[in-house]
Amino acid sequence: MKAVRSQLIVAVVAVAGVIGVASLSAQTTETGFLNRSVMVDGREHRYQVYVPREYQRSTSLPIILALHGGGEYGNDGLLQTDGGLARAVRRHSDRFPAIVVFPQSPPGGTPGFQALGERIALAALDKSITEFKADASRVYLTGLSMGGNGTWYLVYHHADRFAALVVVCGFVGEFTGTTSGVRYPSIVPASDGDPYATIAARVSRLPIWMFHGDADPTVPVDESRRMAAALKTIGANVQYTELPGVGHNAWDPVYDRADLIAWLFKQRRQ
Repeated sequence: MKAVRSQLIVAVVAVAGVIGVASLSAQTTETGFLNRSVMVDGREHRYQVYVPREYQRSTSLPIILALHGGGEYGNDGLLQTDGGLARAVRRHSDRFPAIVVFPQSPPGGTPGFQALGERIALAALDKSITEFKADASRVYLTGLSMGGNGTWYLVYHHADRFAALVVVCGFVGEFTGTTSGVRYPSIVPASDGDPYATIAARVSRLPIWMFHGDADPTVPVDESRRMAAALKTIGANVQYTELPGVGHNAWDPVYDRADLIAWLFKQRRQ
């Protein structure tokens, strides 16, 4: 009988050990830049999501939706993380205790993050909020160049979803991409009046920080000047920083700013 009992005890301990290992494995979460995908209009669209090393499921982190520029159209789900905010995250991971979502707009004439690109970006954001239990009161939006246009587009149509936005060399009027050749319609139809004033009225409650290089040969700096002026006219919570002597690539010095990132994480949806 003693031998049988001993065998039973060993078996129970072994099973408990297996269950413990399985439970620990189930709790383990991948971190870093992760491959993900969403289905939109019956097609798979790949994207990347950054998860900080310190992430724990018991903690609700802020989440950033980062929109790429016109040079990163694609279907690989990777190209959009070669630069922009992803570069800053890699260089200064200590500054980003947040989930960061990097959707990719597909090629073929899609106007950036308008239309199909909008649906892809929001689907990736929603999936990431659910998967990583992100803080719904701290959802931030940023974009550069074409992604800056996408930032204005998304916030114009979904202002209640975001706590703050950072726009780098963006545009709101009709525009044709110098690299992609893609034609971007005006965010606000001409029949609706001044697009800058119309967008400003829609997003006035949000904290906004805009940036543009004054030597930008691609997206005219006047796009940001006019948008900033419209926001300031109605007393919106906006900051506009113009970078002297900086061309189109304003995003590297902008996303490298510790004060910008610290400011962003202080914002909460009202």
